Amino acid sequence: MASITSVELNFLIFRYLNESGFTHSAYTFGNEAAINKCPIDGNLVPPGALVTFVQKGLQYFEMEANLTCQCDADLEEDFSFLQPLDLITKDVHELRQLISDRRRKLQKERNKEVEKEHEAERGRARERERHQKEKEVERDRERVKNAREREQQHVNHTDREVVRHQDKVTAKHEVNGAVGGPEPMDICTTSTSQPREIPSSDVTILEGHTSEVCACAWCPSASLLASGSGDSTARIWTIPEGRCKPCSQSGPLDVLVLKHVRGKTNEKSKDVTTLDWNGEGTLLATGSYDGQARLWSTNGELKSTLSKHKGPIFSLKWNKRGDYLLTGSCDKTAIVWDVQAEEWKQQFEFHSGPTLDVDWRSNTSFATSSTDNMIYVCKIGETRPVQAFAGHQGEVNCVKWDPTGSLLASCSDDITAKIWSLKQDKYLHDLREHSKEIYTIRWSPTGPGTNNPNKKLVLASASFDSTVKLWDVELGKLIYSLNAHRHPVYSVAFSPNGEYIASGSLDKSLHIWSLKEGKIVRTYAGSGGIFEVCWNKEGDKIAACFANNTVCVLDFRM
Repeated sequence: MASITSVELNFLIFRYLNESGFTHSAYTFGNEAAINKCPIDGNLVPPGALVTFVQKGLQYFEMEANLTCQCDADLEEDFSFLQPLDLITKDVHELRQLISDRRRKLQKERNKEVEKEHEAERGRARERERHQKEKEVERDRERVKNAREREQQHVNHTDREVVRHQDKVTAKHEVNGAVGGPEPMDICTTSTSQPREIPSSDVTILEGHTSEVCACAWCPSASLLASGSGDSTARIWTIPEGRCKPCSQSGPLDVLVLKHVRGKTNEKSKDVTTLDWNGEGTLLATGSYDGQARLWSTNGELKSTLSKHKGPIFSLKWNKRGDYLLTGSCDKTAIVWDVQAEEWKQQFEFHSGPTLDVDWRSNTSFATSSTDNMIYVCKIGETRPVQAFAGHQGEVNCVKWDPTGSLLASCSDDITAKIWSLKQDKYLHDLREHSKEIYTIRWSPTGPGTNNPNKKLVLASASFDSTVKLWDVELGKLIYSLNAHRHPVYSVAFSPNGEYIASGSLDKSLHIWSLKEGKIVRTYAGSGGIFEVCWNKEGDKIAACFANNTVCVLDFRM
């Protein structure tokens, strides 16, 4: 077995102290350990080598403890029973006992779940049996009724002949218009009376992810759809243009798998949490739970890995020009990256809690929001915020600039959405119609600065109260409350022409609403909760990503 020498360990410690900013400690330790006489070539040692070395040792220790107490049937078990502190403070024997205890507890919980499922199945069986008995009783009643009718027909044969003759006369009068049937409105089935379910022939289900899909985005320049999942991958799907075709006719779809970790893994640290295409549609940026941002080409090649954050990346956006990428992280900071140089340009450390969202105002200025209830407007080159917006009483989940960059909308766990202007510190409007936390907001692609300048600018907010609300931005008043969902709404998206809005909820349903009428015009019921919905640039396809590991593409036509 290979071993590490004291000289090598001293060098790794020296490098760690330098990289972590402990320059005085590094200097003292370097002198005492005679690092300047060390034969090791520092250029061959990657950054973070000591931490990597320790992590691998812990992983080896963890695997030893797991594998020595596992049978073959358990080899696929997620190694999530141990924490780093357990590995440091306990020997292998104690770790095995700990794993066994926790496994037994987990198995008991699983057995309870199985028993619940069995009980539910027994309940469904009883219900089916009851329905079957009701049907039998109904059939018996029908048979008795038919027998009585036949008997009555036999007795009144002569009377029936007379009635039949009268019916013929009546029928002639009906043809001539003397007797009318029900008005057409009594059986009206137009789309204005109830929403039309999107047929399965207009739905393409994309399968391949092995964990929940939490993000999706259409490429702005080609018929490509990107999706990000908890399975440590993002995928780029080539979606045929035009109407959906059954897989038997079109064949399997082309898909590129963008792996964020090598080999098979169950590590949650590699979850793809967010993604965004640059304006030209040539590069896809992904943010991951491991704190790294990655840039990919449209053919699936990893172009850059951007590492500086010390916590998961929650949000990530390209500026319009495409030369800077902005990331917001759990480490309380936001970083602007110079894409061409493949390095960070400036780190903004203003928040006292995790950065939840970021959004560009222009090519050089942007807004950030955080769990610290604050919103900061920042500019590249400035060491202090351009503006600080204080007013929310809870975590600020989302910030979005309007199409002109003059108004900023925000939403929070404090059950409010607010609209801000750079001309003043206090909010312009305080939108207070929701009854639970507001998860996300979106501006309509209408009004000044858009392709639909003659239509009114509208703000949409989606909440855990299962509603979507549309707001008049000038007056700060509610226009519509869209109330069809039964569970929290995680995502809303406007169609490119600004005439429709799609909403996706944990109730597994996607609704498409007309902004003109405030009513559902199309609906789709999936097989899992929906985390995000988005329209393609043509406005004829909607993508939705689901908790059941799938992505759906829906054709939309009116």
